Amino acid sequence: MSETFDVLIAGGGNAAMCAALSAREAGATVVVAECAPQHMRAGNSRHARNFRCMHASPTSVLTDAYTEEEYFKDLLQVTGGQTDEELARLAIRSSSECFAWMTQHGVRFQPSLAGTLHLGRTNAFFLGGGKALVNTYYAIAARLGIRVLYNAEVTGLCINDGRFEGATVTVDGAPAEIRAKTLVAASGGFEANIEWLSEAWGDAAKNFIIRGTPYNRGKVLRLLVDHGADRVGDPSQCHAIALDARAPKFDGGIVTRLDTVPLGIVVNRHGQRFYDEGEDLWPKRYAIWGRLIAQQPDQIAYSIVDSKTADKVMPSAFPAMEAQTIRELAGLLKLPADVLDVTVTQFNRSVVEGSFDHTRLDNCSTRGLSPDKTHWALKLDSPPFLGYPLRPGITFTYLGVKVNGAGQVIFDGRPAPNVFAAGEIMAGNILGQGYLAGFGMTIGTVFGRISGTAAARAAGTGAAHAAR
Repeated sequence: MSETFDVLIAGGGNAAMCAALSAREAGATVVVAECAPQHMRAGNSRHARNFRCMHASPTSVLTDAYTEEEYFKDLLQVTGGQTDEELARLAIRSSSECFAWMTQHGVRFQPSLAGTLHLGRTNAFFLGGGKALVNTYYAIAARLGIRVLYNAEVTGLCINDGRFEGATVTVDGAPAEIRAKTLVAASGGFEANIEWLSEAWGDAAKNFIIRGTPYNRGKVLRLLVDHGADRVGDPSQCHAIALDARAPKFDGGIVTRLDTVPLGIVVNRHGQRFYDEGEDLWPKRYAIWGRLIAQQPDQIAYSIVDSKTADKVMPSAFPAMEAQTIRELAGLLKLPADVLDVTVTQFNRSVVEGSFDHTRLDNCSTRGLSPDKTHWALKLDSPPFLGYPLRPGITFTYLGVKVNGAGQVIFDGRPAPNVFAAGEIMAGNILGQGYLAGFGMTIGTVFGRISGTAAARAAGTGAAHAAR
């Protein structure tokens, strides 16, 4: 390409488009390199549903208030303290401004869904889901004159002493050089790179299902690290949920997730329970279950509920395996019938009856089991019994590049003058482990806006200003 742009955005999802719009509105010329074809653009953002939002009072779609301190406490709980507090609080505080910015840019919202989600106070849901959100951003980008290249994989970066000078991009199979004054890396994690996952997980990674885009293979992340960018995060840590084992290997999206776990029991292929299904509200625990299942034999588990709670969750994409007895269900799931029968019998005997309420932390628990079930423990005694096979469903990985509050990538302990990052590629600064529902979209939106504006400023556009 003969022209030189102010800002090159590597990636095409929510974080990338927030960066692109912010940079363009700050006066920069912008080019977006999206490695996917147009019909699969926007990475995992296509499958998103909501973002977690701090707010001081009720909004059009959020109830009550969700303060910074409560938000941060929730984050500390799921991460076990493995978070950069300064960056985490920046993301949390800035989320309160994002709702208005998103609305101004055409994003529409709807009230949250009910059931096990418990998100009516904390998470704003996109009307039409993540695909509607990114389509809206792309439409604005076109009107603003932002150049978008599809089938454009960044295959090389020219970075000298932490300063970006240009990129090699393969566009529709042909190599091209893109000259730009600044770079915003917003290209996701490496979750679709099974070979890389295997470096951390061994052969177990072969049984993982990648619930999002097949294009997040970590190329830009690897290039940045090879050029000396400081790494952050554990390569084995990721957003990993319990996914229906019958889902496609890649890109099954949100509909392949199962939310039945807290309402019944989960057993491994030996028919034995292995974790507290009712430990906490589902949005704070659903993203640990992929990792838990990954640690089980053959990376498979089975969720079992009965007719009392079967209608308390969203319908599954694949039909449940249904039986009138536990032993019959064991046969359908190919589990040892004698062991599963004992597991259910022992579970039922240990249930301490209380007031069941799946919308809050109730007092229905078990006593004397290992592990006990802390909440929502009801006897499995009302046929039909329903079973679902579960696999680890990987959404995104937490290994990334270290950044500061301006979104600058850190090289050998020093912030790069013109290299920035946003979204999954830097989320490990804040998410050392665990996950809060909707927080990935929050990190992407916040740091997309921050990095885009900062990149425009670094490019010397003159019109750059604080994110609106």
